[in-house]
Amino acid sequence: MSLATVYSRALVGVEAPLVTVETHISNGLPGLAIVGLPETGVRESRERVRSAILNARLEFPSRRVTVNLAPAELPKVGGRYDLAIALSILAASEQLPMERLAGCEFLGELALGGELRSVSGVLPAAIRSRDCDRLLVVPVDNSNEAGLVKGCRSGYAGELKEVLQMLVDGTVLPACLPATQQSQDLVKGPHTLHDLANIKGQSLAKRALQIAAAGGHNLLLKGPPGTGKTLLASALPELLPRLSEDEALEVAALRSVANLKLELTDFYQPPLRSPHHTATPASLVGGGVRALPGEVSLA
Repeated sequence: MSLATVYSRALVGVEAPLVTVETHISNGLPGLAIVGLPETGVRESRERVRSAILNARLEFPSRRVTVNLAPAELPKVGGRYDLAIALSILAASEQLPMERLAGCEFLGELALGGELRSVSGVLPAAIRSRDCDRLLVVPVDNSNEAGLVKGCRSGYAGELKEVLQMLVDGTVLPACLPATQQSQDLVKGPHTLHDLANIKGQSLAKRALQIAAAGGHNLLLKGPPGTGKTLLASALPELLPRLSEDEALEVAALRSVANLKLELTDFYQPPLRSPHHTATPASLVGGGVRALPGEVSLA
């Protein structure tokens, strides 16, 4: 078969739309062309994928290889499609069974030696993959993130060879740790925020904090430097109820999209953000060439 299809996920804002990686091998001068609105990072996948396949002791097709990332109108950024592109090339060249790929989605950047490197936005992809009831294969460094989504069938691998063993020999990949097993550690993590009971004085301000937390009101703290405004604000999350499962996943998804480390020890703790007074509008509300969440969204 000279045509193969593999599924992956893009990252657009906080959404992870499906991307179909189509590969066709035809007669002609040897070469690899990637189409479908790829940006520089995706176009550079050609060399990473070629080296990873060769270092996995497999054959890179010596014919014309065309890879299409559909839908074409969706911008493609980064190396998150490397693994899917490599597998689609191997399937199109009949080095992999195509039927094993139908129920899977693949995310991961390939190193030249075939190792899988982590990518951002795995959590939104895991949520959408769960809705489609497909197995999501991610790099080992993203396993904790994918395992936070209950009901998502996910596995992780450290290199391309491990994924090939799963597809060819039926080897079962290690499952990403589900949230039900992590929740005990997540809830009991050490508290890094301040307890309102340990703050001396400021009785009026503490009363205002309690009212704002109980009623869900906005609160403005005003005063000269050194009077305890930041200290009082850091105590507010301890007064708020723990996040629900969906709320915690939404907060974690925003951090994943922003390429920030997930705070698993305070997974159900309401987020607290402390932007500097010189923060730019873009850092507050988000934006940039590649739109990222700002402090408002992260809070």
